[in-house]
Amino acid sequence: MPFALSAVSACSGGYDDSPDPLAPVAAAARADAEAAREMGGKLAEQIAELRAAQADAVQREVDRANRPPAPAGDRPPATSPKALGKRLRSAAKQAVGLIPRESRPRAGLLASVAAGCSAGLALDGSLGSPPAPRFAAPDPGDQLDEAAVQTLQDALAAEHATLWVFGLVTAFLPGSYDKGLRAATVEHRQRRDAAQAALISAGATPVLAETAYATPKPVKDDKSARAAVVAAETDAVAAWRVVIEHCDVAQVRSLAVAAMQASAARLTRWRLEAGMRPAALAMPGARS
Repeated sequence: MPFALSAVSACSGGYDDSPDPLAPVAAAARADAEAAREMGGKLAEQIAELRAAQADAVQREVDRANRPPAPAGDRPPATSPKALGKRLRSAAKQAVGLIPRESRPRAGLLASVAAGCSAGLALDGSLGSPPAPRFAAPDPGDQLDEAAVQTLQDALAAEHATLWVFGLVTAFLPGSYDKGLRAATVEHRQRRDAAQAALISAGATPVLAETAYATPKPVKDDKSARAAVVAAETDAVAAWRVVIEHCDVAQVRSLAVAAMQASAARLTRWRLEAGMRPAALAMPGARS
C-alpha cells in the first residue's frame, strides 16, 4: 500500500503536550474487537481476538507516552463479514497514514498493526481481499546511515532465503500450494529487486544469495515443508519491520510496510494450510 511520507523530525526533548495520535488507533481496535464479539461466529471471534491484541499493544505505547488523548472518531457498525473486512482495511489505512510522522519505534508498531489487519483479511474471502501489494524501488541516495543500510541488507537476505525455501518445498507440498507459491514468488522477487535497487542507490553492494539456507527442520516431507514456508515468511515480516525501526527515509519505509502487509497476508494463508492457530497474527514482525 503506497503512501506519501515526509521527513521524520528529530525529537526535541521534553514532554509533548499535543494529543497522542496513537490513542485513536487503540480506540478503533477496541471498538472493532467489541463489534466482532457482538456479531458472533468463529470468523468474527478470530477478528475480535486480533483487534483486541492490537489494542493492548498500542495502548501500552499510549500509556508510556502519557500524552493527552485525541478524538477517537466514529466506527461503522459491523453486521457481516464484509463490514468487518471494511473495518480492517480502514484500520490498516489509519495506521499506515500515521507512519510518516512517528518516531522509529512507533512507526514499527504501526506497521505491525497494518500488517496484522492484512493478516486478518486473509482469513476468509468473505472479508474481502487484503490491499494489493506494490513494491516501488526506493532511490534513497546518501540518506541511509550505516544502520539503515545493514537492516536493508538483512531484509534482502531474508528475501533471498524465502525464495530459496519456496523452490525447495515445491516437491513436498500438495497441489493446493502451487498457485499461492507462484504468486508469493512473484511478490518476493519484486521486493528483492526493490531492496537491491535501494542499496545500489545508497552506494552499497547488495548481499548475494547463498547456495542454501537453514530451515527449522530438514525438509523431507509435507509437514517439514509447511513449517519451512511459515518460518521463511515469518522471518521476512520481522526483517522488514526492523528496516522501519532503523530508517526515516520515505521511500524505504513505504517499501518496508508494503512488504510487511503482503507477507502477513501470505503468512495467514500458510498457517491456515498448516493448521496453525491462531492463523492470523495480530502483530506480525513484533518481537515477542
